[in-house]
Amino acid sequence: MPLSNEDSLRLNVLLANAVAIKLDEGSMCVQGLLKDGGETRFKLSPNCSNERYARSVKELLSSNTLGSPGGYPVFLKRWTRMGQTSDDARLADLLLLAEPEACVAVTSASCLTDELAERVWWAMPDAENARRMLKHQAVVQGRMGKVLADFLVEFLPFEQEPRAIIDSVALVLQPGLVSEEVRREIWARGRKKGIFRLGFLKTLPDALPQQNPPRVPDPALQALADEGNLFARQLHRLYSSNGQAYLSVCEGILHKPSNQDTVVALLETLADFLRPVRVFESRYHFMHEIEKDIHTLLEGAEHHPGLQQFLHSCGHLRDELTALLTLAHADDHVLTPIFSRTDAVGSVMRKKILPVVEPVVACLKTLQAKDG
Repeated sequence: MPLSNEDSLRLNVLLANAVAIKLDEGSMCVQGLLKDGGETRFKLSPNCSNERYARSVKELLSSNTLGSPGGYPVFLKRWTRMGQTSDDARLADLLLLAEPEACVAVTSASCLTDELAERVWWAMPDAENARRMLKHQAVVQGRMGKVLADFLVEFLPFEQEPRAIIDSVALVLQPGLVSEEVRREIWARGRKKGIFRLGFLKTLPDALPQQNPPRVPDPALQALADEGNLFARQLHRLYSSNGQAYLSVCEGILHKPSNQDTVVALLETLADFLRPVRVFESRYHFMHEIEKDIHTLLEGAEHHPGLQQFLHSCGHLRDELTALLTLAHADDHVLTPIFSRTDAVGSVMRKKILPVVEPVVACLKTLQAKDG
């Protein structure tokens, strides 16, 4: 069904002057963000059903912009969501299609700029787009960084998905995006809902708002860390006020997690934090397998110079070393055998994950010099 002459003319004029276009199919209104920074808006005059007419509008936009009269190419959707669109001109063109999926493609592109982010935000301002764009340093360091971060902070009380909360907090904590006061407010929310603190563990592992008393300094450990021993340096890091706070926060989150995403994200984050001391590349599915391999490793430490040096100089810290290595290998894969068979949450979930949580918490306590 062809567009009315009036609408066809107005759309062609808009395409010549706009940098982004959006279509409200409910009110059948077209809006354009103009090259001079202004905006324009006009109501369409459908001569058939709104759905068919909107499709015709998108066909005109796509035909004039991409040379594809069928609208936004379906085969591009997955490709562009994966960030494979790398041509600046093509990215700019996508914002003229009045297609939400095209906007998503732009937010995922590796070469996203601050200017393009501003146009996307005008066309499709939602939390998912904000999170995707804040993964680009060009946006974080640009004018839009703070705009997107402020939006995510304001939206946090309404966010329902655990993973979205974790990602939002982690992203807004990037340097220069929010004030210290806002950081403290988000941290305070974690008293009742530990999931808010997971973002701090991901983004600010060495600068948490909370500081715990450090462990008593160990001269031998300090000396070995100064020599560059990887295991001593990581353990010494955890002995600090911030390190003890990090361990305490992890333990607090595992005390009463309410959903699977929280537990998965915590183990992912903790294992990533300790990745420098990960010895085995294997992905473990059971805690007893980790414990067995680490016991064997330490018994044959002469085959690993770094471990041999540690045990020779700091043999009295063998339990702490074992706990450190265990946590470094206990990533989210140890939850797969459990969560692949259940979608339980709350107290039922907490009971099912005890075979994982109990040894992990025991390791956290060992590193904090706590009893059982």
